[in-house]
Amino acid sequence: MSATLRLTHKAIGAEVRRGDYEVVVDAVRVGSVHMHGTIEVPVASGSHTLQIREGRNSSRIVTCEAAEGGVVAFRCTGKRFLPLFLASFLAPSLALVLVRE
Repeated sequence: MSATLRLTHKAIGAEVRRGDYEVVVDAVRVGSVHMHGTIEVPVASGSHTLQIREGRNSSRIVTCEAAEGGVVAFRCTGKRFLPLFLASFLAPSLALVLVRE
């Protein structure tokens, strides 16, 4: 059976990195999510890796467990605390964030 991975691109306040984010599940691009949009991707139950990308910017790779028939939800954003925002120019994997909901 399968589960659903739900990803919402949402930020509170101003966000500099407002473009579409590519969604990568288990190292395979499965689609993209627009600002204030949501994407739902069917996945097999079990352990999966998730990452979002926008050009050279990306999030860190997150591992999640999908239960059979369940929904795994994340919120993604490019909004970062100023020191991390500045550091992301040298380390692009700090640019975007995935938050489990």
